[in-house]
Amino acid sequence: MQTSSGPQAYLRTKVMTASPAELRLMLLDGAIRFAEQTKRGYETRDFELSFDGTTKTQAILMELINALRPDQAPELCQRLSSLYTYLYRLLVEASSGRDPSKVDEALSLLRFERETWSMCIGELAKENRSASTMQELPTASPSPSDGGEIRARVSITG
Repeated sequence: MQTSSGPQAYLRTKVMTASPAELRLMLLDGAIRFAEQTKRGYETRDFELSFDGTTKTQAILMELINALRPDQAPELCQRLSSLYTYLYRLLVEASSGRDPSKVDEALSLLRFERETWSMCIGELAKENRSASTMQELPTASPSPSDGGEIRARVSITG
């Protein structure tokens, strides 16, 4: 049995401990890296390099599509699915015509998607920090329907 060490062990640990949001960001980083490899292959006429980059980028795009949860946010998932499908198609067109300009377009969209996702993660972290500092909810106001006073304290810390 082979044990992993060095960069492989680090990457495995990073993936296994990442949140779903961080995993999506890692997938986008990988798609960008492999799309850059595709472009480099076209520019240097190393078509094996470009083929390898294209197939890896396409595999990541398929993973991004399959990870969508339309039961949670149908409209958002539809838009993301359309974006990822369009990126996949751009790579197919780039591959059939060995056209680095198609890869440039895909890279531009991938970088924008990565930046957007990174900002979402930052906002989510800020909201989580804010929520974690909240110790108690304020006491409830009296209910006018029963004419009496209602007081309650709710603790979210357990």
